[in-house]
Amino acid sequence: MGLYTTLPNSIEEVDVIIAGGGTAACVVASRLADADANLSILVIEAGPNNYNVPTVTNPIFLFTHILPNSKTAIFYKAGSEAGVANREVVVPAGGVLGGGSSVNFLTYSRAQRSDFDSWQTPGWSADEMLPYLKKLETYHGPGATEDRHGYDGPVHISSGTYKAPRSEDDFIAAANTLGYPEIVDIQDLDSNNGVQRSMRYISPDGKRQDTAHAYLHPRLNDGSHPNLHVLVESKVVRVLFDNTRAVGIEFQPSANPSQDSVKSVKARKMVVVSSGALGTPSILERSGVGSPEILQRAGVEVVADLPGVGENYSDHHLYISPYRTSLGPEETVDGLVAGRVDPVELMKNNDKVLGWNAMDVTGKYRPNESEVDALGPVFRQAWDHDFRSNLNKPLTLMSLISTFPGDPSSIAPGQYLAVSAFSVYPYSRGSIHITGPGLGDALDFKTGFFSDARGVDIKKCVWAYKKQREILRRMDVYRGELAPGHPPFAAGSPAACIETEGPLGREVAPLEYTAADDAVLEDWLRQNIASTWHSLGTCKMAPRDDGGVVDADLGVYGVEGLKIADLSIPPLNVGANTNNTAIAIGEKAADIFIRELGLGN
Repeated sequence: MGLYTTLPNSIEEVDVIIAGGGTAACVVASRLADADANLSILVIEAGPNNYNVPTVTNPIFLFTHILPNSKTAIFYKAGSEAGVANREVVVPAGGVLGGGSSVNFLTYSRAQRSDFDSWQTPGWSADEMLPYLKKLETYHGPGATEDRHGYDGPVHISSGTYKAPRSEDDFIAAANTLGYPEIVDIQDLDSNNGVQRSMRYISPDGKRQDTAHAYLHPRLNDGSHPNLHVLVESKVVRVLFDNTRAVGIEFQPSANPSQDSVKSVKARKMVVVSSGALGTPSILERSGVGSPEILQRAGVEVVADLPGVGENYSDHHLYISPYRTSLGPEETVDGLVAGRVDPVELMKNNDKVLGWNAMDVTGKYRPNESEVDALGPVFRQAWDHDFRSNLNKPLTLMSLISTFPGDPSSIAPGQYLAVSAFSVYPYSRGSIHITGPGLGDALDFKTGFFSDARGVDIKKCVWAYKKQREILRRMDVYRGELAPGHPPFAAGSPAACIETEGPLGREVAPLEYTAADDAVLEDWLRQNIASTWHSLGTCKMAPRDDGGVVDADLGVYGVEGLKIADLSIPPLNVGANTNNTAIAIGEKAADIFIRELGLGN
């Protein structure tokens, strides 16, 4: 196996270096290795190996990756920002081989047709990307049609080995009473404004489908790819240039780095940076590619004047609302999260619950016209311009979560549900830049959350909060809100949280919110809005004069031999969880690189 924690001295030069071992990187490396077994490839990943790690391979342990002591995630801390009540928002990202695909919440979610088309880049339209969306998957789901899904790809898409049918059916029925029908396949690029029983990045036998296990490890272990090498636990410092041609990289150990530990390896043909929307810009800037003003301030010599690097940061705006229920212990994972269920026993018994992500329903939602009007004239203007005539665009995505999504010691033992809701297509933008030349120098990171001048982004979340609450109030298992996870509405307000001994019924009257309630809600959102782990856009694919960093073939402007392949390249956000888009970018990128390298003829 060509997987190392220390690079052998014999590897001084390879054909292709991939800086980063995340979701797209594993795809690119594997497809290049398949195209030519003689092509020497080196992947360098800052995090640890994920091979057969139980918390990675067993979906039920997904929540371990966001614990403060996680070894599989990187936590990027932004500076204080007015839009989020002067908080310093923390944004997680994958910090292990396989990247985000090894640690995400496993919900299968595809971008909409209009998302790819909005990129306005030749070769990247929805029709041109669909073959890659199909190529990556073996689809075991409903609504299966060969023109929309793939059936022999490396990533298995299924419903997993476990679900909680009562809450799943209940949520779908409640949503239907509010005008959101069940859609058999909401991930077909064209369906919208409804709910679906979740499909997941879980194989039919219950294993997570991360790109390291689906693409990379089989090739490292099959004996047929001797020139595929993977170095883990080492961070890429910068790309090395000969004038303006990328010729290699510098790296150093992730643990106990020092100036003496910096090493280099050369690339004969190509360097691909694939460290994600929060990692790739820093590598470019430390290499001298970026805004001259930022580089000079950081003490880095300019190789290419490219001011778009690190700009255009975009993420979905997330909050999670918890509820009391009448569910039984087998219908949520509260027992496991709170330590009342022994994970060792689950693994010893190969319990079916191991193949569950505790998220059984997903959906894409739009407001009706009266709800748009209620959000005010500024929101109406934005809606009419960007959403009203494009029925393909959702305003919000929601998923039902079968557990309390926080510290279980802060609540009474019980069985809880929660709704994760995140707004898509944010108008707000942030940025991430270096402040010095080294890995230890602080990053200047701004999420930009709720910073749009018109205040439209927060109105999206106001609508979504009210909508998800109405769905939950109509569920048979609803027993009230768990107040600490909701806005502190005044005790006398009709919007105040309640506890109830029985259901309110499908036809319960909608809650009414006063202007004071809306003010409380907006203030609460600013204090609680969080990242969805869906960072993208910081090295966008666009014309250079429009702030672009890469062209349609993913080449970095102003230099040669340097490519980018990850979620930093989408110029605009997508109406979906972003894992599928990242894998598809990897597949598309691999085809581009194979063609340019003259492989696989």
